[in-house]
Amino acid sequence: MAKRKSASYMTPGEQIAGTVFFVIYLVVLPFATAPLFRLAERLLDASISPSLQNAIYYYTLFAVTLIIFHSFLGRTTRNFADNLGNACKSILVGLIALYGLNELVYRLTRMLVNNHTNLNDTTISAQIHDAPRVTLLIVIFLAPFVEEVLFRGLVFGNLKSKSRTVAYVVSCLLFALLHVWQFAVVRQDITYFLLMVQYLVPGLVLAWAYDHTGTLWSSILLHAAANALHVLAGM
Repeated sequence: MAKRKSASYMTPGEQIAGTVFFVIYLVVLPFATAPLFRLAERLLDASISPSLQNAIYYYTLFAVTLIIFHSFLGRTTRNFADNLGNACKSILVGLIALYGLNELVYRLTRMLVNNHTNLNDTTISAQIHDAPRVTLLIVIFLAPFVEEVLFRGLVFGNLKSKSRTVAYVVSCLLFALLHVWQFAVVRQDITYFLLMVQYLVPGLVLAWAYDHTGTLWSSILLHAAANALHVLAGM
């Protein structure tokens, strides 16, 4: 009987298309999205509210992710069903680790960069205040799905076959970079990159959840649960 393909395995087509999408998502979209929406408003002769822009942006990312990675997602979903008990235990352990380690790292970061505000967090807080339903949908469902497929499924999963250590390091660093680099560029302050430390623990724990269970749904659900608890704690 043939062995089932590993959930971390991706076809060459998925790897190539996924890598192109990942580069656009990480490097291009943070600065190209606003001009594109301004162009759309001129062409349509209509105003698009910030909440609608966010919804369009993340639904588009969600749809593209499904199109590119649908075969991989099917395989990892079957793996999740086969390892449901282990996945649930790993999600619980991951939540405990996230909140315990995050508190230590947060205190350390405040000592190092106490004059820096995490603009990613303040942006999300403002969006929740202005459009709570849309923002909660994005933060709890759409963003965790897209980020886990890209950072854990694409980056970690494909690098793990070459080196597990490299997979952890690269996926964690890129995940942390995503959340701070555009703000560092906008503020022209290289010290803002120090806030990457706040995202290294989540990146590490989320990669562990995927690695430990062999199914991406463990890290997706863990990411969604962590975001939901973070939002509830801040409300």
